[in-house]
Amino acid sequence: MKSSVTATYGPGPVSALHQDYQRFLQANYRRPLHKVQAHPSSFRSPTVNTDAVGLRYSHFAGKRYSAVERGNAPRVNLLIGGSAAMGIGASCDEHTVASHLCMLTGEVWLNLAGCGLNASQELLLFLTHQHRLGEVGHVVLLSGLNSLAHEALDEVLASPSAPPLTLLHQAYLNSFHEGTPPAAPARRAPLWQRLGQALATPRDEHAGDWQLSAPDERLARAADSIGRTLRQWEQVLADSHATLTFILQPLLPWCRETLPTGEQKMMPALQRQPGNFERLLEGVLDSQLHMAFFRRIKRQAEPVPCYDMNSMLSSSAAFGADLFVDRLHLNDLGNNALAKVITAKLGLAQERHAPHKITPINLA
Repeated sequence: MKSSVTATYGPGPVSALHQDYQRFLQANYRRPLHKVQAHPSSFRSPTVNTDAVGLRYSHFAGKRYSAVERGNAPRVNLLIGGSAAMGIGASCDEHTVASHLCMLTGEVWLNLAGCGLNASQELLLFLTHQHRLGEVGHVVLLSGLNSLAHEALDEVLASPSAPPLTLLHQAYLNSFHEGTPPAAPARRAPLWQRLGQALATPRDEHAGDWQLSAPDERLARAADSIGRTLRQWEQVLADSHATLTFILQPLLPWCRETLPTGEQKMMPALQRQPGNFERLLEGVLDSQLHMAFFRRIKRQAEPVPCYDMNSMLSSSAAFGADLFVDRLHLNDLGNNALAKVITAKLGLAQERHAPHKITPINLA
């Protein structure tokens, strides 16, 4: 088991860890778009591995677990969310939040997270695999930012200035709608035109200015969407003995007023060349907006318990160290710190599971 507690995924020289995640995310484009599948199935690398339905493995007591391969575990717990919950930035499957929760609580936690999923898609992913899970104990949603980004993405796609390739992709998917007549075969461009296109400098699909609504409007819509979905979760789980908890995932500017040395060094590169996901969060990095966002989620989700990891993470003994690999994702130490805070906050400490005989760990 390899361990990395430094920011090995962010901008700078391309590491083997970075390459593994890039290959993993690029393989994602080949998954069937008409199915609810989080990631490429049966993906293998030293960094990330998935089961037959594309869910990342968690590790506990020398064994790996997933929705498809849960062995004889009498009960499982679920960690649900987007890429941070899935473990982008972790050096291997053993260092994701779900795997750390297994170690800390003495129970199996399945990684039921998917890159890019918003709140309603997370619920749909659960419903798709519910029949595989058996008895479910705790359900923790470590989520929130994808729903916020999707609010901006909807505006980008609806804009007349949407990127050309995005519009083509959307038109292709729309061609499969029920009742849509078959498209006429596309006329092939002349040879000279095709040669010119091949030799031309590629256009940046993502270029251009995005016209987004005011940040507080996007935050309000996302909070309402998350709140509605949490109440749907409560209805879905009502006939079970599962407990449901929502935790707003950490975002670097919402967590820290000052940055440790390693995180300071990565910021200039992130600011020079922000990713498209970060561009979708434009204007929402203010801490006052963040607090209003969380309060609205909590109010809309009542009576589902809601907590804010952006406030809670500072209780970790490791908070002063480098925990983030970019603004959104955590390294091994960050995942461990986050899992400890969840364990302590929800009262799941492994002392309650004496038969497992696991050495106690400080939950500070």
